[in-house]
Amino acid sequence: MKRRFNVTGLCIPEKHYMADISVHLEKMRVYIEDGEYFTVNRARQYGKTTTLNALKRKLEKEYTVFLISFEGIEKEVFRDSGSFCVRLMGLLYDTVDFGETAGIPKDIREEMYGWSMSAPEQMNFRILTNFLFRMCRQLDKPAVLMVDETDQAGNYEVFATFLGCLRDMYLKRDTRPGFQSVILAGVYDIKNLKQRIRPEKEHVADSPWNIAADFDVDMSLSVDGIVYMLEAYENDYHTGMEVREMAQMIYDYTSGYPFLVSWICKTADEVIAGSDEFPERRDAWTREGIQAAVRKLLVERNTLFESLTGKVDSFPELERMLHTLLFVGRDIPYNADNKAIVTAAMYGFIKNRKGNVALANRIFEMRLYNRFLSVEELRESDIYKASVYDKNQFITGGHLNMRLILERFVEHFNELYADSGEKFIEETGRKLFLLYLRPIINGTGNYYIESRTRSMGRTDVIVDYRGEQYIIEMKIWRGKEYNDRGEKQISGYLDDYHQRTGYMINFCFNKMKNPGLNEIVIDDKLIIEAVV
Repeated sequence: MKRRFNVTGLCIPEKHYMADISVHLEKMRVYIEDGEYFTVNRARQYGKTTTLNALKRKLEKEYTVFLISFEGIEKEVFRDSGSFCVRLMGLLYDTVDFGETAGIPKDIREEMYGWSMSAPEQMNFRILTNFLFRMCRQLDKPAVLMVDETDQAGNYEVFATFLGCLRDMYLKRDTRPGFQSVILAGVYDIKNLKQRIRPEKEHVADSPWNIAADFDVDMSLSVDGIVYMLEAYENDYHTGMEVREMAQMIYDYTSGYPFLVSWICKTADEVIAGSDEFPERRDAWTREGIQAAVRKLLVERNTLFESLTGKVDSFPELERMLHTLLFVGRDIPYNADNKAIVTAAMYGFIKNRKGNVALANRIFEMRLYNRFLSVEELRESDIYKASVYDKNQFITGGHLNMRLILERFVEHFNELYADSGEKFIEETGRKLFLLYLRPIINGTGNYYIESRTRSMGRTDVIVDYRGEQYIIEMKIWRGKEYNDRGEKQISGYLDDYHQRTGYMINFCFNKMKNPGLNEIVIDDKLIIEAVV
């Protein structure tokens, strides 16, 4: 049976196409060899479970690995210490009983089973801790404990006590052999778990997990890791795809977010291939095919996107910041004391880029653009209505006439907003162009903002349409010298995208301006500039 791309739960090498994460595993192995206790707190659907299972397989020759999960455990387990300890023994025994953890002495197995079947009132944390110490001492290999889905336990005081037991084992390792390493995996880090367990007034400085090492391994998928997955697929189906080009394109959209990478690949394989537009597999694994998969993803309802919009809805301050970031192009300082920012970062939606807030990937950014450019706003926008009326004139032979789009945008902008103030144009100009662009490419093309240029006083829109790219710089007029410098910048920037023609929209407040289109030749590049 041939493998498939997987977006639900654990990825299994024998059943699923998987990216190469060997670099991640090797870095995690160093933590274990150093005897560290640490937390892998990453966003939902970020491959934590798959990574832990792969790490377990990598370690088994040298370590006795217990991999357990709190997924699906009923809340009654956390009502008292006895119930929790009994269930924990059961989880440990399950890894032994199903042959997943070899090298366990018979008497340890039997005792583990006995406690897992005992009444809760017969069990407590002291008994549990003493058993774990004895077990670690009798094993012929160092023991490693991995606990997945720790968020399930995060609301309960009994879990904090369990963390205290692990901390005690860590501190006593010189005299009483304990676990070589402990890994806790979940969305929340331990600081957040502590805040959820105890009211603010009960916070203490001495966290039960203050012995944990900082975990700074980047668990996003690399281009090389995606190449590894696509090469395995190509060996099965021989589509003739340009593997590295496709991998780079998928990475550019996702920044290596594992769920998004797998979703695009799965959609290209199972939905795009065989469609009317892409009848064969080889047709789907092209730039146009991947763009079609991205367009489908952007209208998909799934728990990841629901979580993204839910966080934006829950934090009006975050919504205002993201709106400013996306449409005004203004930098937003990354404030580690801002609850909205920290929460959004913890869920993987934003990140700290050189001290400023940045969207985690283009997919999230494009999804947020679609959210902010709401149906109600589209219906009420005069520039959008003008675009709907104009849109059929911009496609010639399947190609986008970007020059004509800019020309018509300038005309409509000056008709509708010529008397608007500088503040309105500075805060709304970029948004109005995107409103005009959207119905023209909707359903066939994608657009996104190139994040590298946000801090340069300009915003570059990249439009992907039927495999072709169009680079459009939007900027506010700051004087001739500044404008000339911008023209040279976009000329160099076009080299990155292997383009000879670029486009500029210059929002100018100078009353002596001459609205319309100009052509500028810089070196071997043609820049078509629209002044509004």
